[in-house]
Amino acid sequence: MVNSRLQDQKKLKNAVILKNFAQIREILAKTHQADIADVLKSLNRLKDKKVLIEQLEAEKVALVLNELESEEISQLLSMLPDLKVTEVFEHMPYDDAADFLGELPESEQEKYLDLFDISSAEDLQELLSYKDDTAGGIMTTEFIAIPYNISVDKAIKALRENAVNAETVYYVYVINLKNQLMGVISLRELIIASQDLMVSEVMKRNIISVNVNDDQEEVAKVVARYDFLAVPVVDDKNHLLGIITVDDVIDVIHEEAEEDIYKMAGVSGLEDDINAKLTSTLSSRLPWLFVTLLGGFISGNVLSAFSNQLDKMVVLTFFIPLLAGMGGNVGTQSSTVTVRGIATGFINKETVRKTITRELMIGVLIGGIMGSMVAILAYFWQYNMKLGIVVGLSMMANIFTAATMGTLVPLFFKRVGIDPAVASAPFITTAIDVLGLIIYSTLASILLFVI
Repeated sequence: MVNSRLQDQKKLKNAVILKNFAQIREILAKTHQADIADVLKSLNRLKDKKVLIEQLEAEKVALVLNELESEEISQLLSMLPDLKVTEVFEHMPYDDAADFLGELPESEQEKYLDLFDISSAEDLQELLSYKDDTAGGIMTTEFIAIPYNISVDKAIKALRENAVNAETVYYVYVINLKNQLMGVISLRELIIASQDLMVSEVMKRNIISVNVNDDQEEVAKVVARYDFLAVPVVDDKNHLLGIITVDDVIDVIHEEAEEDIYKMAGVSGLEDDINAKLTSTLSSRLPWLFVTLLGGFISGNVLSAFSNQLDKMVVLTFFIPLLAGMGGNVGTQSSTVTVRGIATGFINKETVRKTITRELMIGVLIGGIMGSMVAILAYFWQYNMKLGIVVGLSMMANIFTAATMGTLVPLFFKRVGIDPAVASAPFITTAIDVLGLIIYSTLASILLFVI
């Protein structure tokens, strides 16, 4: 199947370059919009892109554009006459159109908004007024809402008339005369209900909704927790403003996960752009590298104080990379689990104590297992019982410390209002390195040279 798709993409690209319009239309008829988008990206010449986009129906153009970045969309739309651009926007969900327009300069926004009718332009301007990372910024106003005081029969008729303009019809929302959300009915429930019943009799009143100003990450948590296909968006007075569909939530989850990965590495997501300014890249990376640099100097001072012991027993140095590496890995594991738990909402006020206890127990168990193994290996390598005990206890203490730091540091940063995804990694790494060396040098000094 994959090879077949790739072959079709290759054929389509060759047909476009050769301007074989009959073959282009034949391939387009059976090609998914995501694959067409890939072909558009692979075409180097603007005139070839224009050949391809002109062969697509307006509805298919809308689907293809949804797979592209805003810069690419703007470039392709500029190749089409205004009439076709208007048709494309008519087939594009409002939230997708708003996302595209929101990334354009105001002058270009006005140019495209003029292509919409007054009502549609007003809806789009309302969507554009919300921040990008809020429920309002990702919602669509294309949904179906019915009054509470009509019969099921009339509701089904209204559904048939309006479904063509809705992004999804899995849920039908029920409102009062003030446009306040009162209930919800699934499409299945509406179809099987007795036609003589009133909508208010069959609707579910226990509604889960999100506020228009809620962060998009909170919206994603709600949809994931309750397995919704769509969730209603309301204002502070419970007026129904729009809905957020699961496909938009998937995009949010992808964006947030990507953002967290960049943050944990101490870099900015803007670095995806190869044209990003060097100053922006430096400002996003350097602060956290300075923390690591400071930790390195502190570690160096600890080693300097430990130098007499190392001179007396050089074999102690052989285990320093092992101890540091194991501690770093355990700290990374614990911090990753904790940061992700905070981000997804699984770690909250009710579960924080359980989380800490669990990670500390894991630290004890892993430390015990790895410490015992290292102690045995060190003994049989050097036939020195005290060395084995020192290395084994150091490993146990280092791993327990790493698990503790990896759990507590992100929770502390969250408590004081600092993003744990950004700040945790450099502080944890530095702390584990320094504390690990202090533990190792202290145990070695006591067990090998004092006792």
